[in-house]
Amino acid sequence: MKPAWAIGLMTGTVLDGNIDIALIRTDGETVQEFGSWTLAPYPPELRPLLRDAMAQARDWNFEGPEPAIFGQAEDALTRAQSAAVTAFLAKAGIKPSDISVIGFHGQTMLHRAPDSARHGQTRQLGNGALMASLVGTNVAFDFRTADMAAGGQGAPLAASYHIALLRSIDAKPNTAVLNLGGVSNVTWWGGGDMMVAFDTGPANAPLNDWIGRHGLGDMDRDGAIAARGTVDEARLARLLEHPYLTASYPKSLDRNDFTAAMADGLSLEDGAATLTAFTAGAVGKALDLLPQRPEHLILCGGGRRNPTLVDAIRTRARIEPVMAEAVGWRGDAVEAECFAFLAIRALRGLPISFPLTTGVKQPITGGRIATFDAAA
Repeated sequence: MKPAWAIGLMTGTVLDGNIDIALIRTDGETVQEFGSWTLAPYPPELRPLLRDAMAQARDWNFEGPEPAIFGQAEDALTRAQSAAVTAFLAKAGIKPSDISVIGFHGQTMLHRAPDSARHGQTRQLGNGALMASLVGTNVAFDFRTADMAAGGQGAPLAASYHIALLRSIDAKPNTAVLNLGGVSNVTWWGGGDMMVAFDTGPANAPLNDWIGRHGLGDMDRDGAIAARGTVDEARLARLLEHPYLTASYPKSLDRNDFTAAMADGLSLEDGAATLTAFTAGAVGKALDLLPQRPEHLILCGGGRRNPTLVDAIRTRARIEPVMAEAVGWRGDAVEAECFAFLAIRALRGLPISFPLTTGVKQPITGGRIATFDAAA
């Protein structure tokens, strides 16, 4: 397949109110060109609707019928993201017919990793067929279900794209990419096709919720609140004994597996400092699990904008992190770019998950395709 233009969409579990939109030209193996990208705000009424849906998802926990709110939220989310893509294309002067496919991740409501007794389950809201009809191009969506049905973790899925990015900068083997979203995930490259990926622990979600609980907005902007606090080292040591952190990979997390409750009883500042330190400490434990401790660690995702967190990774994970921008990447766009890349792989029937990334027995394809018929 010749390289084609694709759009990727991502909305993380931190619910920051933005739709990440990125355009790349790729054949699903290498990246030929980076196009425009943007953070498009949701309509103001959508964010509280998604928060309500996510709260009901926690109560549901895959038991019985899905919450009725899922249907309302899925329709509203799909229409909002479709409108954002249409505006994005218009601003760039690009026709929908010039795009081969949109990679529509959707909004994760709930993710339950597999265990010895059952396959895992995951639920992302997003109506691919509706988006295809509204935007006027093909849409790849539902990227995780096939992997979990095959016994995989369903996450992380970014490894193949991270490796493509590493190859594009002629990175040396034993380099890792750390994405700091709601949950943190790492991809390690050993050269050739050798890659390992898993969720390391929380990133921004518990800290954001802690700040929100105190009525101080959506995040610890610039890590200023944590920087004023003191880490409760005794509590941190106990938290870092959590069995997930030393469990072998593949492994994955739901946003709610580690919560702001870890800081209960602490002051605002000390709680923020302790949650930040925990994220960094969990990264350190993850790096210790890799086939080799990486020589280089490249940071992407929103958490890299928190200098207190970055400093904590430097000291507690015992590695010197490098910003995505320092190697020519767009740190805020990597996740959205990833789903454009995976959408092309889905069109080509290429695998998107692998034994050492999600735990499937053999590499498998994923993602459903909603085709747009201009004549219909």
